[in-house]
Amino acid sequence: MTPELRDQAHAGRLGEFIAEFGWPRLIIFFFVVILFITAPFVGVRVDSSLMNVFVRFGQNGVMVLALVPMMQAGAGLNFGLPVGIVAGLLGSTLAMQFGLTGAAGFFGAITLSLPFALIFGWLYGLLLNKVKGEEMTIAMYVGFSVVTFMAIMWLVLPYTNPTMVWGYTGQGLRTTITLDGYWSRVLNHFLVIKIGPYFEFPTGTILFFSLMAFIMWLFMRSRTGTALTAVGSNPDFARAGGVSANRMRLTSVIVSTVYGAVGILMYQQSFGFIQVYQAPIYMAFPAVAAVLLGGASVNKASIVNVIVGTFLFQSILAMTPSVINSILKTDMSEVIRILISNGMIIYALTRKTKVSK
Repeated sequence: MTPELRDQAHAGRLGEFIAEFGWPRLIIFFFVVILFITAPFVGVRVDSSLMNVFVRFGQNGVMVLALVPMMQAGAGLNFGLPVGIVAGLLGSTLAMQFGLTGAAGFFGAITLSLPFALIFGWLYGLLLNKVKGEEMTIAMYVGFSVVTFMAIMWLVLPYTNPTMVWGYTGQGLRTTITLDGYWSRVLNHFLVIKIGPYFEFPTGTILFFSLMAFIMWLFMRSRTGTALTAVGSNPDFARAGGVSANRMRLTSVIVSTVYGAVGILMYQQSFGFIQVYQAPIYMAFPAVAAVLLGGASVNKASIVNVIVGTFLFQSILAMTPSVINSILKTDMSEVIRILISNGMIIYALTRKTKVSK
């Protein structure tokens, strides 16, 4: 092969890689690399920043995984993720009410949240089957409505644990509830690997995320998962093969809701607090932005999209407060988070509109 042909072949492969990976992800990737390179020059430790990225990755990864089933089934982006989050909040608050602590508290919270997630997911899925074509809009309204309704219920449910209830009234949950003494960072500290005084690898959190990703991978390759993907890719072909589109979509919503419940429990144990009332209302947006940043489309997502997108998105959130603020002497982290989140969502919705036309 002549040098000219070899150069053309390399250029072609590079073009294919860029087209497949996508310019938005390449830009974010290089921006993250620049942040890590710049960090030592502005007095920011790279090792502690990298640890923060890994912690955030494990903390948020399961909630991003929760989006995959509905996207594969053609139900769109799950802006109703707060439905699953509320189920997880009910499980965690009940576990605290029963006095469960440590690993038993964390896994007890998962067990207690599952019945709520299954029931909520079933009802949520029945509703989305009635509004085909408008799932994302209705999902957003459902998420907001559930959070608002639960803001009332958190005040009237008969919790009595003094750690959770308001001290001056003896009833109604606090806005923020500490998990100290219960299961705060129970996974973060499991098999933790310490390298130097500033870096700790959250082994337990990453292992748990890997387990949840593996379960999702197995599910998507099972007979049900294959049928679910077929419904999302070609509903007419799936129907001709005897697959019930409504049943597969309902299954995807239930699985997504269960993963949302487990995801918020992962978030809580890593964060160290339970936040109720209005806290869950916008939690779907960072998850949606992360999976889109990883290369997913509105109707197609994979485990790789989740891993890549979550790592890039959380790297931005971990690095910008320290590096950009040190350079500009002002807080730009929230501005950048909003720009990336909203930009990726608008980009995906615009692409869906163009394809539908």
